[in-house]
Amino acid sequence: MPVLWETAYPKSPVFYRRLKRVYPRIVRGEGVWLTDSDGRRYLDGCSGAYVSNLGHGVSEIADAVADQAKRFSYVNATAFTHDAAEELAEELARICPKPLDKSFFLCSGTDVVEAAFKLSRQHFAETGRPKKTRVLSLAPGYHGNTILSLSASSRPPYKTMFDGWLIDFPSVQAPYPYRFAKDHPSMTGELLEDAILREGPETIAAFIAEPVGGSSTGASIPRPGYWKKVRALCDKYEIFWIADEVLTGIGRTGTWSALEPYGAVPDMLLFGKGLTGGYTALSALVTNEDVLRPIALGSGALLHNATFSHSAVGCAAGIASIRYLREKKLVERSAEMGSVLHKKLEALLDRPEVGDVRGRGLLAGIEFVENKETKEPFARDLRFAENFADAALAAGLVVWPATGGADGINGDFAMLAPPFIITEDEINEIVKKFTLALDTMTAEAK
Repeated sequence: MPVLWETAYPKSPVFYRRLKRVYPRIVRGEGVWLTDSDGRRYLDGCSGAYVSNLGHGVSEIADAVADQAKRFSYVNATAFTHDAAEELAEELARICPKPLDKSFFLCSGTDVVEAAFKLSRQHFAETGRPKKTRVLSLAPGYHGNTILSLSASSRPPYKTMFDGWLIDFPSVQAPYPYRFAKDHPSMTGELLEDAILREGPETIAAFIAEPVGGSSTGASIPRPGYWKKVRALCDKYEIFWIADEVLTGIGRTGTWSALEPYGAVPDMLLFGKGLTGGYTALSALVTNEDVLRPIALGSGALLHNATFSHSAVGCAAGIASIRYLREKKLVERSAEMGSVLHKKLEALLDRPEVGDVRGRGLLAGIEFVENKETKEPFARDLRFAENFADAALAAGLVVWPATGGADGINGDFAMLAPPFIITEDEINEIVKKFTLALDTMTAEAK
Protein backbone atom coordinates (compact mmCIF):
# COMPACT_ATOMS: atom_id res chain seq x y z
CA MET A 1 0.00 0.00 0.00
CA PRO A 2 1.56 3.34 -1.03
CA VAL A 3 2.19 6.04 1.55
CA LEU A 4 -0.09 8.99 0.76
CA TRP A 5 2.72 11.44 0.11
CA GLU A 6 4.08 9.14 -2.63
CA THR A 7 1.16 10.17 -4.82
CA ALA A 8 1.93 13.88 -4.56
CA TYR A 9 4.35 16.19 -6.35
CA PRO A 10 7.34 16.43 -5.94
CA LYS A 11 7.82 13.14 -4.09
CA SER A 12 6.47 11.06 -6.97
CA PRO A 13 8.24 10.96 -10.37
CA VAL A 14 4.86 11.48 -12.06
CA PHE A 15 4.20 14.87 -13.69
CA TYR A 16 0.61 15.16 -12.48
CA ARG A 17 -2.23 17.03 -14.14
CA ARG A 18 -2.39 19.16 -10.97
CA LEU A 19 0.76 19.74 -8.99
CA LYS A 20 -0.91 20.96 -5.78
CA ARG A 21 -3.08 17.90 -5.27
CA VAL A 22 -2.63 14.64 -3.39
CA TYR A 23 -4.10 11.83 -5.49
CA PRO A 24 -5.82 8.67 -4.28
CA ARG A 25 -4.30 5.71 -6.10
CA ILE A 26 -6.97 3.67 -7.89
CA VAL A 27 -6.24 -0.06 -8.01
CA ARG A 28 -9.51 -1.55 -9.29
CA GLY A 29 -12.69 -0.65 -11.13
CA GLU A 30 -15.88 -2.69 -11.32
CA GLY A 31 -19.17 -1.51 -12.79
CA VAL A 32 -19.71 2.09 -11.67
CA TRP A 33 -17.31 1.79 -8.72
CA LEU A 34 -13.61 2.58 -8.26
CA THR A 35 -11.48 1.33 -5.36
CA ASP A 36 -8.29 2.99 -4.16
CA SER A 37 -5.21 1.51 -2.48
CA ASP A 38 -6.72 2.14 0.96
CA GLY A 39 -9.81 0.14 0.06
CA ARG A 40 -12.01 3.23 -0.22
CA ARG A 41 -14.76 3.06 -2.85
CA TYR A 42 -15.94 5.87 -5.11
CA LEU A 43 -19.07 5.95 -7.23
CA ASP A 44 -17.84 7.11 -10.65
CA GLY A 45 -20.57 9.66 -11.27
CA CYS A 46 -18.91 11.17 -14.33
CA SER A 47 -17.40 8.11 -16.05
CA GLY A 48 -13.98 9.58 -15.36
CA ALA A 49 -13.96 12.36 -17.94
CA TYR A 50 -17.24 11.30 -19.63
CA VAL A 51 -15.40 8.25 -20.97
CA SER A 52 -16.29 4.99 -19.19
CA ASN A 53 -19.80 4.62 -20.56
CA LEU A 54 -19.66 0.81 -20.51
CA GLY A 55 -18.53 0.68 -16.91
CA HIS A 56 -15.29 -0.66 -15.50
CA GLY A 57 -14.02 -4.21 -15.88
CA VAL A 58 -15.79 -5.28 -19.09
CA SER A 59 -13.82 -8.35 -20.17
CA GLU A 60 -15.26 -8.40 -23.71
CA ILE A 61 -13.53 -5.12 -24.57
CA ALA A 62 -10.29 -6.01 -22.83
CA ASP A 63 -10.24 -9.36 -24.67
CA ALA A 64 -10.79 -7.64 -28.04
CA VAL A 65 -7.83 -5.35 -27.37
CA ALA A 66 -5.64 -8.28 -26.34
CA ASP A 67 -6.66 -10.38 -29.35
CA GLN A 68 -5.77 -7.58 -31.76
CA ALA A 69 -2.46 -6.91 -30.02
CA LYS A 70 -1.58 -10.60 -30.31
CA ARG A 71 -2.23 -10.57 -34.09
CA PHE A 72 -0.37 -7.28 -34.64
CA SER A 73 -0.29 -4.12 -32.58
CA TYR A 74 0.63 -1.44 -35.09
CA VAL A 75 1.00 -0.73 -38.80
CA ASN A 76 1.70 2.53 -40.58
CA ALA A 77 -1.62 3.93 -41.81
CA THR A 78 0.02 5.62 -44.79
CA ALA A 79 1.06 2.18 -46.07
CA PHE A 80 -1.61 -0.28 -44.87
CA THR A 81 -5.20 -0.71 -43.84
CA HIS A 82 -6.52 -3.56 -41.69
CA ASP A 83 -9.71 -5.32 -40.65
CA ALA A 84 -10.16 -3.32 -37.46
CA ALA A 85 -10.23 0.06 -39.24
CA GLU A 86 -12.46 -1.24 -42.04
CA GLU A 87 -14.95 -2.86 -39.68
CA LEU A 88 -15.10 0.11 -37.29
CA ALA A 89 -15.74 2.49 -40.19
CA GLU A 90 -18.64 0.23 -41.25
CA GLU A 91 -20.03 0.27 -37.71
CA LEU A 92 -19.87 4.07 -37.55
CA ALA A 93 -21.51 4.42 -40.96
CA ARG A 94 -24.31 2.27 -39.58
CA ILE A 95 -24.98 4.51 -36.57
CA CYS A 96 -24.39 7.90 -38.23
CA PRO A 97 -27.03 9.70 -40.30
CA LYS A 98 -26.61 9.61 -44.07
CA PRO A 99 -24.53 10.68 -45.92
CA LEU A 100 -21.87 10.49 -43.16
CA ASP A 101 -19.95 7.33 -43.99
CA LYS A 102 -16.21 8.12 -44.20
CA SER A 103 -14.20 7.78 -40.96
CA PHE A 104 -10.72 9.03 -40.09
CA PHE A 105 -9.32 7.65 -36.82
CA LEU A 106 -7.08 9.42 -34.33
CA CYS A 107 -6.42 9.26 -30.58
CA SER A 108 -8.21 12.09 -28.76
CA GLY A 109 -11.00 14.60 -29.12
CA THR A 110 -8.51 17.41 -29.64
CA ASP A 111 -6.92 15.37 -32.46
CA VAL A 112 -10.15 15.07 -34.44
CA VAL A 113 -11.10 18.70 -33.87
CA GLU A 114 -7.74 19.73 -35.32
CA ALA A 115 -8.22 17.32 -38.22
CA ALA A 116 -11.71 18.66 -38.92
CA PHE A 117 -10.41 22.23 -39.05
CA LYS A 118 -7.61 21.24 -41.40
CA LEU A 119 -10.00 19.25 -43.57
CA SER A 120 -12.29 22.27 -43.85
CA ARG A 121 -9.42 24.60 -44.74
CA GLN A 122 -7.88 22.15 -47.21
CA HIS A 123 -11.21 21.49 -48.95
CA PHE A 124 -11.74 25.17 -49.64
CA ALA A 125 -8.11 25.74 -50.63
CA GLU A 126 -8.37 22.90 -53.15
CA THR A 127 -11.62 24.28 -54.56
CA GLY A 128 -10.28 27.77 -55.23
CA ARG A 129 -11.48 29.51 -52.04
CA PRO A 130 -8.24 30.04 -50.07
CA LYS A 131 -9.66 32.97 -48.06
CA LYS A 132 -11.98 30.63 -46.11
CA THR A 133 -9.61 30.08 -43.19
CA ARG A 134 -11.54 30.98 -40.03
CA VAL A 135 -13.58 28.89 -37.61
CA LEU A 136 -16.73 30.22 -35.91
CA SER A 137 -17.82 28.76 -32.57
CA LEU A 138 -20.17 29.25 -29.63
CA ALA A 139 -19.30 31.00 -26.37
CA PRO A 140 -18.93 29.51 -23.86
CA GLY A 141 -17.49 26.49 -25.60
CA TYR A 142 -14.52 24.15 -25.49
CA HIS A 143 -13.00 22.01 -28.24
CA GLY A 144 -9.50 21.04 -27.20
CA ASN A 145 -5.99 21.98 -26.17
CA THR A 146 -3.96 22.20 -29.37
CA ILE A 147 -3.33 25.76 -30.52
CA LEU A 148 -5.95 25.65 -33.27
CA SER A 149 -8.64 23.89 -31.23
CA LEU A 150 -7.99 26.14 -28.24
CA SER A 151 -8.29 29.17 -30.52
CA ALA A 152 -11.84 28.03 -31.34
CA SER A 153 -12.69 27.54 -27.66
CA SER A 154 -14.33 30.29 -25.63
CA ARG A 155 -12.95 29.52 -22.20
CA PRO A 156 -10.78 32.54 -21.21
CA PRO A 157 -9.05 30.88 -18.20
CA TYR A 158 -7.72 28.14 -20.52
CA LYS A 159 -6.35 30.67 -22.99
CA THR A 160 -4.75 33.41 -20.88
CA MET A 161 -1.36 31.73 -20.53
CA PHE A 162 -1.08 31.33 -24.30
CA ASP A 163 -1.90 34.85 -25.36
CA GLY A 164 0.13 35.69 -28.45
CA TRP A 165 0.09 32.11 -29.75
CA LEU A 166 -3.63 31.78 -30.43
CA ILE A 167 -5.61 32.76 -33.52
CA ASP A 168 -8.39 35.32 -33.12
CA PHE A 169 -11.37 33.19 -34.18
CA PRO A 170 -14.88 34.69 -33.87
CA SER A 171 -17.58 33.32 -31.57
CA VAL A 172 -21.23 33.98 -30.70
CA GLN A 173 -23.27 33.49 -27.55
CA ALA A 174 -24.31 29.88 -27.08
CA PRO A 175 -28.02 29.08 -26.69
CA TYR A 176 -28.64 28.86 -22.95
CA PRO A 177 -32.30 28.40 -21.90
CA TYR A 178 -31.57 28.89 -18.19
CA ARG A 179 -30.24 32.41 -18.77
CA PHE A 180 -32.00 33.55 -21.97
CA ALA A 181 -35.64 33.72 -23.08
CA LYS A 182 -36.68 31.52 -25.98
CA ASP A 183 -36.88 34.52 -28.33
CA HIS A 184 -33.39 35.79 -27.48
CA PRO A 185 -31.27 36.08 -30.67
CA SER A 186 -28.82 33.47 -29.36
CA MET A 187 -31.66 30.97 -29.05
CA THR A 188 -33.02 31.45 -32.55
CA GLY A 189 -29.79 31.44 -34.54
CA GLU A 190 -30.07 35.13 -35.36
CA LEU A 191 -26.77 35.93 -33.64
CA LEU A 192 -25.04 33.24 -35.65
CA GLU A 193 -26.15 34.73 -38.96
CA ASP A 194 -25.20 38.21 -37.76
CA ALA A 195 -21.69 36.95 -36.97
CA ILE A 196 -21.32 35.25 -40.35
CA LEU A 197 -22.28 38.45 -42.15
CA ARG A 198 -20.12 40.61 -39.90
CA GLU A 199 -17.01 38.46 -40.38
CA GLY A 200 -17.71 37.81 -44.05
CA PRO A 201 -18.86 34.33 -45.14
CA GLU A 202 -16.03 34.26 -47.69
CA THR A 203 -13.59 34.06 -44.73
CA ILE A 204 -15.29 31.32 -42.69
CA ALA A 205 -14.46 27.69 -43.38
CA ALA A 206 -16.34 26.03 -40.52
CA PHE A 207 -18.72 26.42 -37.61
CA ILE A 208 -18.13 24.08 -34.64
CA ALA A 209 -20.41 23.40 -31.66
CA GLU A 210 -21.54 20.68 -29.27
CA PRO A 211 -25.17 19.65 -30.06
CA VAL A 212 -25.90 19.45 -26.34
CA GLY A 213 -23.72 21.54 -24.09
CA GLY A 214 -20.80 19.83 -22.40
CA SER A 215 -18.99 21.24 -19.41
CA SER A 216 -18.90 24.75 -20.91
CA THR A 217 -22.65 25.30 -20.52
CA GLY A 218 -23.49 22.51 -18.10
CA ALA A 219 -25.51 20.19 -20.36
CA SER A 220 -27.60 23.07 -21.70
CA ILE A 221 -30.05 21.96 -24.40
CA PRO A 222 -30.88 24.24 -27.37
CA ARG A 223 -34.50 24.82 -28.32
CA PRO A 224 -36.11 22.64 -31.02
CA GLY A 225 -35.30 23.99 -34.45
CA TYR A 226 -31.95 25.53 -33.53
CA TRP A 227 -29.80 22.96 -35.32
CA LYS A 228 -31.99 22.97 -38.43
CA LYS A 229 -31.42 26.73 -38.51
CA VAL A 230 -27.67 26.11 -38.23
CA ARG A 231 -27.83 23.63 -41.08
CA ALA A 232 -29.68 26.12 -43.28
CA LEU A 233 -27.22 28.93 -42.50
CA CYS A 234 -24.18 26.77 -43.20
CA ASP A 235 -25.70 25.70 -46.53
CA LYS A 236 -26.58 29.28 -47.40
CA TYR A 237 -23.09 30.64 -46.79
CA GLU A 238 -21.08 27.53 -47.81
CA ILE A 239 -19.65 26.84 -44.37
CA PHE A 240 -18.92 23.38 -43.02
CA TRP A 241 -20.85 22.50 -39.88
CA ILE A 242 -18.73 20.43 -37.47
CA ALA A 243 -20.69 18.72 -34.70
CA ASP A 244 -18.36 18.14 -31.76
CA GLU A 245 -19.78 15.00 -30.16
CA VAL A 246 -16.57 13.99 -28.45
CA LEU A 247 -18.45 14.25 -25.14
CA THR A 248 -22.12 13.86 -26.13
CA GLY A 249 -21.86 11.06 -28.71
CA ILE A 250 -21.97 7.24 -28.58
CA GLY A 251 -25.12 7.10 -26.47
CA ARG A 252 -24.35 9.60 -23.72
CA THR A 253 -27.57 11.60 -24.29
CA GLY A 254 -29.73 8.52 -24.91
CA THR A 255 -29.20 8.34 -28.68
CA TRP A 256 -26.10 7.37 -30.68
CA SER A 257 -25.73 11.02 -31.69
CA ALA A 258 -27.07 13.90 -29.62
CA LEU A 259 -28.30 15.42 -32.90
CA GLU A 260 -30.75 12.60 -33.69
CA PRO A 261 -33.79 14.29 -32.07
CA TYR A 262 -33.16 17.46 -34.08
CA GLY A 263 -33.23 15.93 -37.56
CA ALA A 264 -30.22 17.93 -38.74
CA VAL A 265 -27.08 16.41 -40.25
CA PRO A 266 -23.66 18.09 -40.01
CA ASP A 267 -20.85 17.90 -42.55
CA MET A 268 -18.54 16.34 -39.97
CA LEU A 269 -19.39 14.41 -36.82
CA LEU A 270 -16.65 14.01 -34.21
CA PHE A 271 -16.54 11.16 -31.70
CA GLY A 272 -14.10 10.43 -28.87
CA LYS A 273 -14.22 9.74 -25.12
CA GLY A 274 -16.85 6.97 -24.99
CA LEU A 275 -15.96 5.50 -28.40
CA THR A 276 -13.97 2.72 -26.72
CA GLY A 277 -15.41 3.09 -23.22
CA GLY A 278 -11.95 4.13 -22.03
CA TYR A 279 -10.27 0.83 -22.84
CA THR A 280 -7.93 2.49 -25.33
CA ALA A 281 -7.45 5.99 -26.74
CA LEU A 282 -9.46 6.54 -29.93
CA SER A 283 -11.41 9.27 -31.70
CA ALA A 284 -13.12 9.51 -35.07
CA LEU A 285 -13.94 12.16 -37.63
CA VAL A 286 -16.90 11.00 -39.72
CA THR A 287 -17.66 12.93 -42.91
CA ASN A 288 -19.05 12.42 -46.41
CA GLU A 289 -17.93 12.01 -50.00
CA ASP A 290 -18.76 15.60 -50.97
CA VAL A 291 -16.23 16.89 -48.45
CA LEU A 292 -13.52 14.46 -49.52
CA ARG A 293 -13.96 14.40 -53.30
CA PRO A 294 -12.02 17.62 -54.12
CA ILE A 295 -9.08 16.37 -52.04
CA ALA A 296 -9.23 12.92 -53.65
CA LEU A 297 -9.13 14.56 -57.08
CA GLY A 298 -6.47 17.08 -56.02
CA SER A 299 -3.64 16.57 -53.54
CA GLY A 300 -4.91 13.10 -52.66
CA ALA A 301 -4.51 13.21 -48.88
CA LEU A 302 -5.60 15.14 -45.80
CA LEU A 303 -2.48 16.96 -44.63
CA HIS A 304 -2.83 15.91 -41.02
CA ASN A 305 -0.30 13.26 -40.04
CA ALA A 306 -0.36 11.31 -36.79
CA THR A 307 1.75 8.30 -35.91
CA PHE A 308 -1.12 6.50 -34.19
CA SER A 309 -3.88 7.33 -36.66
CA HIS A 310 -6.06 4.35 -37.59
CA SER A 311 -4.61 2.40 -34.65
CA ALA A 312 -5.37 -1.31 -34.97
CA VAL A 313 -5.68 -1.82 -31.22
CA GLY A 314 -7.79 1.32 -30.82
CA CYS A 315 -10.11 0.38 -33.67
CA ALA A 316 -10.53 -3.13 -32.25
CA ALA A 317 -11.66 -1.61 -28.97
CA GLY A 318 -14.05 0.67 -30.85
CA ILE A 319 -15.65 -2.23 -32.71
CA ALA A 320 -16.06 -4.24 -29.50
CA SER A 321 -17.52 -1.25 -27.64
CA ILE A 322 -20.10 -0.37 -30.29
CA ARG A 323 -21.19 -3.99 -30.62
CA TYR A 324 -21.37 -4.35 -26.84
CA LEU A 325 -23.53 -1.22 -26.62
CA ARG A 326 -25.83 -2.57 -29.31
CA GLU A 327 -26.06 -6.14 -27.97
CA LYS A 328 -26.71 -5.00 -24.40
CA LYS A 329 -29.06 -2.20 -25.57
CA LEU A 330 -27.06 0.25 -23.49
CA VAL A 331 -27.90 3.31 -25.58
CA GLU A 332 -31.55 2.63 -24.88
CA ARG A 333 -30.61 2.10 -21.24
CA SER A 334 -28.88 5.49 -21.22
CA ALA A 335 -32.20 7.08 -22.22
CA GLU A 336 -34.17 5.01 -19.69
CA MET A 337 -31.86 5.52 -16.73
CA GLY A 338 -31.33 9.12 -17.77
CA SER A 339 -35.01 9.76 -17.13
CA VAL A 340 -34.62 8.23 -13.67
CA LEU A 341 -31.50 10.30 -12.98
CA HIS A 342 -33.13 13.60 -13.95
CA LYS A 343 -36.26 12.85 -11.96
CA LYS A 344 -34.21 12.07 -8.85
CA LEU A 345 -32.04 15.16 -9.31
CA GLU A 346 -35.10 17.42 -9.24
CA ALA A 347 -34.94 17.19 -5.44
CA LEU A 348 -31.78 19.30 -5.58
CA LEU A 349 -33.81 22.27 -6.84
CA ASP A 350 -34.98 22.77 -3.26
CA ARG A 351 -31.43 23.69 -2.31
CA PRO A 352 -30.71 27.44 -2.11
CA GLU A 353 -27.41 27.06 -3.98
CA VAL A 354 -28.87 25.07 -6.89
CA GLY A 355 -30.25 27.23 -9.68
CA ASP A 356 -30.93 24.66 -12.36
CA VAL A 357 -30.76 20.95 -13.15
CA ARG A 358 -30.71 20.02 -16.82
CA GLY A 359 -29.44 17.65 -19.48
CA ARG A 360 -30.52 14.62 -21.47
CA GLY A 361 -29.88 10.92 -21.13
CA LEU A 362 -27.08 10.15 -18.70
CA LEU A 363 -25.67 13.65 -18.93
CA ALA A 364 -26.70 16.18 -16.29
CA GLY A 365 -25.53 19.61 -15.27
CA ILE A 366 -26.32 21.12 -11.88
CA GLU A 367 -25.77 24.89 -11.92
CA PHE A 368 -24.86 26.57 -8.65
CA VAL A 369 -25.85 30.19 -8.00
CA GLU A 370 -25.40 32.74 -5.23
CA ASN A 371 -28.94 34.05 -5.73
CA LYS A 372 -31.72 31.91 -7.21
CA GLU A 373 -33.94 34.87 -8.01
CA THR A 374 -31.37 36.86 -9.99
CA LYS A 375 -29.36 33.79 -11.11
CA GLU A 376 -26.23 35.60 -9.98
CA PRO A 377 -23.28 33.19 -9.98
CA PHE A 378 -20.90 32.71 -7.10
CA ALA A 379 -17.78 34.88 -7.22
CA ARG A 380 -15.08 33.00 -9.10
CA ASP A 381 -12.54 33.39 -6.33
CA LEU A 382 -14.74 31.19 -4.12
CA ARG A 383 -14.01 28.25 -6.47
CA PHE A 384 -17.41 26.79 -5.63
CA ALA A 385 -17.39 24.07 -8.30
CA GLU A 386 -13.88 22.88 -7.48
CA ASN A 387 -14.53 22.87 -3.75
CA PHE A 388 -17.77 21.00 -4.27
CA ALA A 389 -15.97 18.34 -6.33
CA ASP A 390 -13.52 17.86 -3.45
CA ALA A 391 -16.39 17.57 -0.97
CA ALA A 392 -18.13 15.06 -3.23
CA LEU A 393 -14.95 12.98 -3.52
CA ALA A 394 -14.67 12.96 0.26
CA ALA A 395 -18.25 11.66 0.29
CA GLY A 396 -17.32 8.90 -2.16
CA LEU A 397 -18.70 10.45 -5.36
CA VAL A 398 -16.76 11.49 -8.45
CA VAL A 399 -18.25 14.51 -10.26
CA TRP A 400 -16.83 16.83 -12.91
CA PRO A 401 -16.48 20.46 -11.78
CA ALA A 402 -17.01 23.05 -14.51
CA THR A 403 -16.99 26.82 -14.62
CA GLY A 404 -17.62 29.77 -16.92
CA GLY A 405 -21.22 29.21 -17.93
CA ALA A 406 -22.46 32.68 -17.06
CA ASP A 407 -19.87 34.69 -18.97
CA GLY A 408 -16.94 32.42 -19.82
CA ILE A 409 -15.32 32.96 -16.42
CA ASN A 410 -18.05 33.00 -13.75
CA GLY A 411 -20.72 30.36 -13.32
CA ASP A 412 -20.26 27.04 -11.50
CA PHE A 413 -21.54 23.57 -12.36
CA ALA A 414 -21.21 20.00 -11.23
CA MET A 415 -21.52 17.57 -14.12
CA LEU A 416 -22.84 14.01 -13.82
CA ALA A 417 -22.40 11.38 -16.52
CA PRO A 418 -22.37 7.90 -14.96
CA PRO A 419 -21.78 4.66 -16.90
CA PHE A 420 -24.82 3.41 -18.79
CA ILE A 421 -25.02 0.29 -16.59
CA ILE A 422 -25.93 2.31 -13.50
CA THR A 423 -28.91 1.07 -11.47
CA GLU A 424 -31.67 3.02 -9.77
CA ASP A 425 -30.16 2.20 -6.37
CA GLU A 426 -26.85 3.61 -7.51
CA ILE A 427 -28.58 6.74 -8.80
CA ASN A 428 -30.09 7.11 -5.33
CA GLU A 429 -26.53 6.87 -4.00
CA ILE A 430 -25.45 9.68 -6.34
CA VAL A 431 -28.18 11.97 -5.04
CA LYS A 432 -27.44 11.03 -1.43
CA LYS A 433 -23.70 11.68 -1.76
CA PHE A 434 -24.29 14.85 -3.78
CA THR A 435 -26.55 16.19 -1.03
CA LEU A 436 -24.04 15.21 1.65
CA ALA A 437 -21.33 17.16 -0.19
CA LEU A 438 -23.55 20.27 -0.32
CA ASP A 439 -24.34 19.88 3.38
CA THR A 440 -20.62 19.66 4.13
CA MET A 441 -19.94 22.88 2.22
CA THR A 442 -22.80 24.65 3.98
CA ALA A 443 -21.51 23.56 7.38
CA GLU A 444 -17.97 24.70 6.55
CA ALA A 445 -19.23 28.09 5.37
CA LYS A 446 -20.86 28.81 8.76
